[in-house]
Amino acid sequence: MILALAGGVGGAKMATGLAARLRPEELLVVVNTGDDFTHLGLHISPDLDTVMYWLASMNDADRGWGRAGETWNFMAALEGLGQPTWFNLGDRDLATHVVRTAQLKGGTPLSEVTSFLCRRFGIAHRIVPMSDDSVRTFVRTDQGALEFQDYFVRRRCEPRLVGLEFRSAESAHVSAAFAAALADEGLEAVIICPSNPFLSIDPILAIAGVRDQLAHHRAPIVAVSPIVGGRAIKGPLAKILNEKSFESSAVTIATLYADLIDGIVIDDTDIGLTRQIEALGVPVCVTNIVMTDSADRLRLADSVIRFAGSLRVRSHA
Repeated sequence: MILALAGGVGGAKMATGLAARLRPEELLVVVNTGDDFTHLGLHISPDLDTVMYWLASMNDADRGWGRAGETWNFMAALEGLGQPTWFNLGDRDLATHVVRTAQLKGGTPLSEVTSFLCRRFGIAHRIVPMSDDSVRTFVRTDQGALEFQDYFVRRRCEPRLVGLEFRSAESAHVSAAFAAALADEGLEAVIICPSNPFLSIDPILAIAGVRDQLAHHRAPIVAVSPIVGGRAIKGPLAKILNEKSFESSAVTIATLYADLIDGIVIDDTDIGLTRQIEALGVPVCVTNIVMTDSADRLRLADSVIRFAGSLRVRSHA
């Protein structure tokens, strides 16, 4: 089995490629829920929804998030009532949030709610939240501490990031499927998807015991860089790196994960950075990591799986 850690569109794309190459029992996608929040009385799980919609082939290809063929009657009616419309909820997407909220209020854990939604969406592969407990990302900025969606959507990442807090992470427990994967000595690889390291992956690693268990696991851990040619493929990562006084490069990504990973996959554009990364003690796989279509996703999944396999053979030799 392969364990994938994911969040955002980059994580969803990678997970989709892996799902096309692996049988349902061979893949577990653990998704960041630090972005979750309550809005208009509804429990919103943006990263879970993005991954689910991509694997169900119902994602909006242009926006990257949300459902294809969406309509916006609810938002228009909400605006007419003078209510906040900064966080868009499409009519089809709204149904997902209503069902999730109702089941959570009835006492069903988020993992089980996600499993139910996946079945209804026709997804065979397992997608699970990092935890059934509430862990919330807060962004410390030059304008104070902001809830993640306030920073990310409402303010469009404009405030200067000073630091991050993953509230309740130390007291949270990983979801049951995630815990089983971490304890599985037969796990073949852990793949850190090309998600934002700070906003999507760090919340997962912040849960008590996760980073330590991964660091001591026999399975090779491979990260896929979300930086290509010094630029973030999507989102505010380059801006955040700059604000944290890091260079926006694949070398920085390797450095951030250096104590955890056994290898990193970088883009052809960054082949000149190979020696710098290898000097950190991190083996490098160079390939085209930009996923513009299904063929790209399949090709990258093949490269990552093959690279992880070579690291496993090396470590067990």
